[in-house]
Amino acid sequence: MKTSSMNTHMGSISIDNEVIAQYAGSVATECFGIVGMAGINMKDGVFSLLKKESMTRGINVSLTENNKLVIDFHVIVSYGVNIPAVADNLIDSVRYKVEEFTGLEIERINIYVEGVKVID
Repeated sequence: MKTSSMNTHMGSISIDNEVIAQYAGSVATECFGIVGMAGINMKDGVFSLLKKESMTRGINVSLTENNKLVIDFHVIVSYGVNIPAVADNLIDSVRYKVEEFTGLEIERINIYVEGVKVID
C-alpha cells in the first residue's frame, strides 16, 4: 500500500495514494474539455475511455523524497478544444483542490493526452 504521509503536532496522517488519485480524477473530470481518463490495453497498446469506477487506472500518484506529490494524468479530451488551455485549467484546478484536500504540496502535474473524442 503506497501512502503519502505528514506529521502534525497531534500525530502522523497517512493518505493512501489511491484516495488522492480518486479525488484528483473527480476534480479533473469536472474541467472543461476533459472527457475522462484513459486506460491502456497492454496487449494491443490501445487506449480506451475508463468508467468512473476505474478512473484511477488513468492516474498515477507518487511521492518525492522531499514529501511532495507528483501526479500523472492520462486523459481523453473533447474534439476541437484548445489542448494547452484545457491542460492549464486542469493543472490549476487539481493543484488548488488537491493541496487543500490533502495538505500536501504538489511538485509536478504531468498530462498525457491519449485520445480525442467527439462529443454530441
